[in-house]
Amino acid sequence: MELYAYTYVGPEEIRRSVASFPAGTPITSAGGLEAWLSAHPDSLAEGSTYVVDLQGRLRLAPRRSEHVACAGGEEVLAAGEIRFQRTGTSLSVEEVSNQSTGYCPDTDCWAAVALALGRAGVTAPQGFTHAVIFRRCDRCGERNLVKEGWFVCVFCDADLPAGWNLAPRRRIQTGS
Repeated sequence: MELYAYTYVGPEEIRRSVASFPAGTPITSAGGLEAWLSAHPDSLAEGSTYVVDLQGRLRLAPRRSEHVACAGGEEVLAAGEIRFQRTGTSLSVEEVSNQSTGYCPDTDCWAAVALALGRAGVTAPQGFTHAVIFRRCDRCGERNLVKEGWFVCVFCDADLPAGWNLAPRRRIQTGS
């Protein structure tokens, strides 16, 4: 499987302001997820911030946390928002997105999310329940969130590229 490592592309002042914050908690099992949700009871209702680290582990932090803090300032395979639901005695993913304006991952990071959730023993949907398309404007350099397939920069009205272009990204090969 081919995955990509995404570097932080958000504001540098945010990265500096959270540099001393603890990284998100690695979730490697259903029991680990249960323990994390018990310690953060609001997360079932409001969701959580997540990243998938370079080791393929899901890391969780409370909903209003910065993704770069959750990642410990490191590159990620995926980043976004996630909300779990409890059905009987099991947990599954009710909502998951790649919405992270700090990392702006492409929608193809779903493979990393699915892999991390599977490793943690959590039932996942077939893909993002809310996929976000990010592009950098080649004219003005601003980060854009593409809505309704409208690939036009909201800052300078230039056409946005069809392919992901926020920063260089490294291919990572996995054995999975």
